[in-house]
Amino acid sequence: MSRKKSTDPADPNAPKTSRPKKAAHRTDWLDSASDAPLIHEHVQRLESFLEAMADGVVSDEELRAQEARVVELMKHVEPKLKGAVHEDVTNLLCELSAYNIMHTVHELMSQVARPKFRG
Repeated sequence: MSRKKSTDPADPNAPKTSRPKKAAHRTDWLDSASDAPLIHEHVQRLESFLEAMADGVVSDEELRAQEARVVELMKHVEPKLKGAVHEDVTNLLCELSAYNIMHTVHELMSQVARPKFRG
């Protein structure tokens, strides 16, 4: 008498399926037409960012809360990264941080009222 094979995924004797899992929605990092980074656009939709920026002032508490979110995500992601991928992501984070600071300073400087030349 042959035993019917279980299809229950919790059953360790169940056959493994070769179907790939459906990928979760993937947020693009770059614009497909221009290769421009899309991170700023994504940030502008973050609820925590919008709340922190609503009054035009970033408080110590808001900054600490943002740091805590970053630390939590780093602790979640870093163990999944091995070898060269870890180094690549580390470099990406550093370059992205530098870009964000530079972008912010550039935006602030371009918003400063420049005196008109009167000759």
